[in-house]
Amino acid sequence: MSDSQDRGPELPGASELLRCPNCGRDRARRVDHRCAAPGLIDLSSEALVIVEAVRSVGDELVVVGGAVRDRLLGREPTDVDFEIAPKSRDRLRTALTDVGYVGTRGASYELIVVAVDGMEFELSVVDPDLDAAARFGRRDFTLNALAWSPVTEMLIDPWAGAVDLEEGVLRHTTRESLSIDPLRVLRGVRFAGTHGFRFHPDTAVIAQSLRDAWESLPADRVWAEWRRLARTATDWPAALQALDDTGWTTLFPELEAVHDTPQDPSWHPEGTVWAHTALAAAAAAEICSSRGITGAERDVVVLGALVHDLGKAECTVLEPDERITSRGHAEAGVAPAESFLKRIGAPASVRDRVLPIVREHMAHTIDKPTRAAVRRLMRRLHPATLQDWISVVSADVGGRGAGFQPFDARRWETLAGETGQVPAKPLLRGEHLVALGLEPGPRFGELIRESLEAQDDGVFDDEAGAVAWAAERLKLGG
Repeated sequence: MSDSQDRGPELPGASELLRCPNCGRDRARRVDHRCAAPGLIDLSSEALVIVEAVRSVGDELVVVGGAVRDRLLGREPTDVDFEIAPKSRDRLRTALTDVGYVGTRGASYELIVVAVDGMEFELSVVDPDLDAAARFGRRDFTLNALAWSPVTEMLIDPWAGAVDLEEGVLRHTTRESLSIDPLRVLRGVRFAGTHGFRFHPDTAVIAQSLRDAWESLPADRVWAEWRRLARTATDWPAALQALDDTGWTTLFPELEAVHDTPQDPSWHPEGTVWAHTALAAAAAAEICSSRGITGAERDVVVLGALVHDLGKAECTVLEPDERITSRGHAEAGVAPAESFLKRIGAPASVRDRVLPIVREHMAHTIDKPTRAAVRRLMRRLHPATLQDWISVVSADVGGRGAGFQPFDARRWETLAGETGQVPAKPLLRGEHLVALGLEPGPRFGELIRESLEAQDDGVFDDEAGAVAWAAERLKLGG
């Protein structure tokens, strides 16, 4: 199908002429637009072997989706996906068997797996009777409905995805393609957070209609999207704006609760808690990138920054002197933070580290960084680390906009290095108390807890000192 063979408007504005940013020609939406894009994607020698094998039987293997999108954005793709519409599956399989191991997945061979010299590639198989618009119209957004042929080195763009990509617009291909999996909306939120994209108004309306399907989504798939958001997003204001535009903010009531919660402008000129939350999460992402914090550690820091102030929804009050305060919001924020993290499917390993950070994120305003303060804080934070806490606190301070001094963590870090990076093991144990003649009971636990405070305060630093301290406490009737 040529550019002039428009299959008819699928979306509002489908017949509008658009300027292709790749070739500069005018084109309509939903036409088989192809234009030269030499060297767009650098394929490995193993992948090129498969391309040639496919070509030998008269088929065309194209690179699809994210790899094409990322290269048009000037970024290196993290993985490469292939698609093929074979004229004969048997002939294709024979050609591929000549170059490597071939396997299939799916009852109808929707996916062919080819291994060449130890490298594995997946080839999505589609109906050869479908034209380009129908083939790529199965994808969620136009900017993902892009393909590139390594043989002709042509960009294949039937949905004007390159135009939307240049404009930063998340536009659906078809209503059915977006509706078939409601999680695609959350994927769009991730694209917003990663690239600064925004939802097209028509697409946002469809996304709003899919909110009721949220409850049916498996928790592991929901968490997979939020985890990727935590690990890749840098533009959190755009991500939260996307949640707003699609109406999906209502699915996360703990976040929605702080949407319009005001803050004292002298401390938070950025505005509401919602605005601060977005900026703090963005600051956390920047901290992680600059310090090489990745994987589960990044999940803790970014999500910790995202939820650290949820307690302000409950604690914010307007004082008689017109000041806005939120006393006790750190402790109050633990419950909504836990509820939110469970809602998005975060595992216990993440929740157990985020929640003590939420509870303690104001500790730097209360305690001066002394050895005792660091020891006590590390014990309260466990299993989170002091470095987790420092990163979130730094993001909290950084989320207030320009004009504020960054959090000075040097003294905290120095003392942590001197005292050890993890809470010290209790020196006083139950067996010591039994040896001192104390029978097991409530006083047992009280003394152990008191001993930990004394230990952290430096009253004693070895087992003998702990026993002597306990003996003195018992002698005094403590």
